[in-house]
Amino acid sequence: MSGRNEVQCWTTAVNQSLHIVWQKIKTQLILAMSFLLAALWYCRRLYAYLAQLLKWWSRYLQRKFKKNLSVLAEVDLLGYCAREWKGETKQAKQMKAAYEELFWRYHIKYLRQVRRDNYCALRAVLFQVFSQGIYFPSWMKERDILKLPEKLLYSQGCNWIQQYSFGPERYTGANVFGKLRKCIETLKTKWTEISGVKDHDERGNMCNILFSDESKEYKLYEAIKFIMLYQVVEAYEQMKNEQKHVPILFRLLFARDTSSDPLSFMMNHLNSIGDTGGLEQVEMFLLGYLLEVKIRVYRLHKCNTEEFQVNYPEEYHRDWQEVSLLTEDDHHYHIPIIII
Repeated sequence: MSGRNEVQCWTTAVNQSLHIVWQKIKTQLILAMSFLLAALWYCRRLYAYLAQLLKWWSRYLQRKFKKNLSVLAEVDLLGYCAREWKGETKQAKQMKAAYEELFWRYHIKYLRQVRRDNYCALRAVLFQVFSQGIYFPSWMKERDILKLPEKLLYSQGCNWIQQYSFGPERYTGANVFGKLRKCIETLKTKWTEISGVKDHDERGNMCNILFSDESKEYKLYEAIKFIMLYQVVEAYEQMKNEQKHVPILFRLLFARDTSSDPLSFMMNHLNSIGDTGGLEQVEMFLLGYLLEVKIRVYRLHKCNTEEFQVNYPEEYHRDWQEVSLLTEDDHHYHIPIIII
């Protein structure tokens, strides 16, 4: 009996002790649980707010990116034609027939719209050169293109290049060399960077980013313009020295009254590119020659004629890669997508 009483007393003491402890911590536990529930509710609201903010920011960036992107995503060729040429005028019927010709005969199913400005042709060609991973032309690999401005000035005495115009920015004077060097540096850096990427999708994303940055994009075009001028100066010197094997495109270029020498070519043609005019056909020949690519152009306003499809330049090497353009008027260009 004494042992049982001791157990009961011990049990009672333990229960009383637990009761006393519970009474002391119950209030603290209730407060802690209330705080934890409030914290969870706050975190949930914060998470919802951050998710909404991130969603809004993502939409903003997408709209801004799409707005700035100078080469848009692929769209259906015939759908584009139907939106652009709705009437029954003679011109509308001609364009509809030309687009159907592209779709059925040339297997062009999509196109990428290119921003309509006076850099349009340069943009359409250079975007494809980069997105296809085409490497530097062979002649560029043999010399440092960063030194071309100084070479024209000091080696060939072309001090008139201080009158070079950067699109709408005209006559920068002595600053022209620094600006040209920055443009050529941008071209060389970006071309090297993108052409070194093997994955096509990754290259495409890099091109989309580059061609949505106006500052860098325009530097590319001005660099190409200046390299065109360099090629013209080189060909002019070769012709003066009566060297053979000067491509016929240079003879055509110098046969124009407005470009009988490099200076007049720059002042009357090159300086207007990006400002008041784009590339003319002779400049398209020159562009393909210096990039060492065959530029195939589908000229929709020349449908059902021999000039519907032309190549720039006509004298091209078999190992040159090909880029394609589509134009309705020889002024603005889009990029056709061929699917066989």
